[in-house]
Amino acid sequence: MYSGSGYSDWEIGDVDVFLHDGIYHLFHLIIPNHDYIAHATSEDGINWRREKNALFVGHPGEWDDDMLWTMHVSKEDDHFVMYYTGLARKEKGKVQQVGRAISHDLIHWEKETACGLPMGSDGPHYESMQNNPRNWLSFRDPFRFDYRNETYLLMCARAAAGAVSRRGCVGLAKLTDKGFELQKPLFTPYVYDDVECPCVIEIKGRFYLIGSIREDVKVRYWTAPEFLDEYRAFHANVLLPQGNYAARIIKEGDHWMVYNFYFVGNVSTLRVLPPPKELDVDADGRLLLKSFHRWNEKILGTIYQCAFPLIHTTFGNPTASFHQDKERWDMSSKSGYEVFGFQKPAASFIWEGRLTLEGIGKCGLVVDCDHEGNGYFISLDFVHGFVQIRSWGFNPENVHSNFVFEPLQANQFELEDDRSMHFKLIRFGHYIELSIDGIVKLTLIDYRYSGKLIGLYSSSSDISLTDSVLHILSDPEEEYGSQEESVNSER
Repeated sequence: MYSGSGYSDWEIGDVDVFLHDGIYHLFHLIIPNHDYIAHATSEDGINWRREKNALFVGHPGEWDDDMLWTMHVSKEDDHFVMYYTGLARKEKGKVQQVGRAISHDLIHWEKETACGLPMGSDGPHYESMQNNPRNWLSFRDPFRFDYRNETYLLMCARAAAGAVSRRGCVGLAKLTDKGFELQKPLFTPYVYDDVECPCVIEIKGRFYLIGSIREDVKVRYWTAPEFLDEYRAFHANVLLPQGNYAARIIKEGDHWMVYNFYFVGNVSTLRVLPPPKELDVDADGRLLLKSFHRWNEKILGTIYQCAFPLIHTTFGNPTASFHQDKERWDMSSKSGYEVFGFQKPAASFIWEGRLTLEGIGKCGLVVDCDHEGNGYFISLDFVHGFVQIRSWGFNPENVHSNFVFEPLQANQFELEDDRSMHFKLIRFGHYIELSIDGIVKLTLIDYRYSGKLIGLYSSSSDISLTDSVLHILSDPEEEYGSQEESVNSER
């Protein structure tokens, strides 16, 4: 994982990842100054090392002499192009424009003014300085997309008319002989103030438009049969749950991967780049979020359920019972709550298995718990298809509220008739990821707990665990190690 840490541990802003010759190249903003675009590289897509900074704000008087915002890197002919957002001091940063820079090695970049750039928001389709009810113009987060031998730029923009808080749209510009020319918006949802970091991909013959929404800090998507057709939403169109933001997509072979930053606590601070997830499509055309295929490369060893450490009941509930045989665990707490925990084999691991709920009651998973029951609790609602992770434990700092009970993230999942699910829980450093029946439902970073126990809990329920394995993972590289010079810097 990566945070771009320096004076502040949480400097990373919007991200873009470009894959070239087997090396992942991460470009990201620096918060809060926005004075340069940073660059890091990775061989596995998870652990990163800083490189020579890619781009700096312009000299006084230039169009981008105030701040640099979100970028997108692509390959054009024999060179690479970075489309990026710039703000000017003379306009007090209120006017966003899109420009570009070129590179022949992804390390050294030079700004240029080709293709009619820089380009800003203008009528008749978009807000202008004469039609600007918010007193600042949204025109940022460019994304290049080629379609039928034509080149387009998508950007976060605002429609020229409509309710002020609902004008956010996905702007569109087309490359012509005169340079990039504004087109009508690719998509206007009539819901949001802005649709940030838009990008579009084609998977299995359908087009998917992805955008980050500030109102609820989630990543959402819409789909269309063709790039320039009407985009529509499914009944549930959240791609990444709350806290994940500024998503961008790259392709590696047959794998579509989504990168984003995660905010810890507040969207304006505490930003970290988590491991990527992958995209797939179901039979109905809905996007599915799956675990990164390179996790298998991190496995150092595997422990099967028959060799798991000894189980302990944490709270001593007299109505609780546990029965173990070679391939099955049965756990029950007839009245009240009980945690059935065991020593985790390493700080970083993948734990998977089949969990079944029998009868009434509640159940879930427990991560990084101590013997007092302080840790992360993942509730699994087999009746309503709802999963939620909480930090839960003792709070010694408040004598009036001596407890921590903080919801961190929630999502929905599809129910099986037999109230059974296959779960896959990844704990990698401070990263937590939970998949249910192969679909990622929770993906977050949290720093509160690091207890030595993992396990399951029962609350007036009978549950069973079968087909379970524990994979021991190598630990993530130290984040501050990303400041070390790497051999890539010499290219």
